[in-house]
Parts: sequence; structure tokens; C-alpha cells
Amino acid sequence: MKKLGIVVLATLFVLFATAGMALAQDAAAGAAKPSGSNSGLLGLAAALAVGLGAIGTAWAQSRIGAAAAGAIAERPEMGGLMLVFLALPETMVILGFLVAFFVIGKI
Repeated sequence: MKKLGIVVLATLFVLFATAGMALAQDAAAGAAKPSGSNSGLLGLAAALAVGLGAIGTAWAQSRIGAAAAGAIAERPEMGGLMLVFLALPETMVILGFLVAFFVIGKI
């Protein structure tokens, strides 16, 4: 388990380091803003990022909520843990918003 954590942290470090370099390169090149239909397609991409993330979250929470209701009925002390499980899918919507803000930043 410890090795998996180290691999995940190393992967995240490399991901963020390369993303930082890519963003610095865009800023240095003075990239032009898209116009016309490209701008509309970027807006559509931002809407899809948030919308599909919200649909996925709703689907996951419906399944988790049903399972949590059954688990809490049998063992009421698991209520706090089930709240954590209900909050986990919300990260999909948060990541959808993050992607949307990055895409909107290109417009």
C-alpha cells in the first residue's frame, strides 16, 4: 500500500510539473485567443465538462445513497462513514468545473 502511495504522489508531481511547463510555454508564445466557431466549441466543451461530471455524480450518488440507507438501517453507527462515501463523487463535479475554467480561460 505504501508503494502505491509513493507511485501516485510521483505521478501527480510529474503531471503538475509538466503542466506548469506547458502553461509557461503558452504564456511565452503569446497565444492568440480563438475566435468565431472555435470560441463556441470551447464553450460547448466547458458545458460538457460540467454537465457530464454532474450526470456521473448524480448516478454514483443514487447508487451510494441506496446502499448507505440499507447499511445505516442495519448499523446506525456507520452514518458518518456513509456521509464520506456520499461526498466522494462530488469530486467529479469539482474536476468538471476545473476543466471548464481552464477551457474558458482559452476563450
